[in-house]
Amino acid sequence: MAGTHRKTPSARTPVQWAALLMGVVFLLVGVLGFVPGVTTDHDALKFAEHDSDAELLGVFQVSVLHNLVHLLFGIAGAAMAGTVSTARTFLVGGGHVYLALGIYGLVIDRDSTANFVPVNTADNWLHFALALGMIALGVLLPGPRAAGERDTR
Repeated sequence: MAGTHRKTPSARTPVQWAALLMGVVFLLVGVLGFVPGVTTDHDALKFAEHDSDAELLGVFQVSVLHNLVHLLFGIAGAAMAGTVSTARTFLVGGGHVYLALGIYGLVIDRDSTANFVPVNTADNWLHFALALGMIALGVLLPGPRAAGERDTR
């Protein structure tokens, strides 16, 4: 057909790949949190209680709510990896959410109903590491550099 041309999709930038990878990892973790064997004491998995004794990989305390949050973060990461701007928003914004979760885990009484996510010491360390890593990726990874493209850092 005359005048018809195929538009080739533009390549993802490093920041978009990072957001997509984080999204896939969160999806995987969310799913694995429901898998007996990968999650120890799976029969003790509760919806949103501090005494949910289930642990992902026998280390990270999880609940149904905790797993659902991971799944939602995964969906958000995959969806927001489409543009440089939204990928940065996911990484930096998500990093701040994980920083808040890390602080939350330090200040709450883990045996109280305030620990409804629930979290343990391993979760807190992981949340702080995720916060640092996600914010660093969102700030430091380059966006588009080709002629005519705008970097939306």
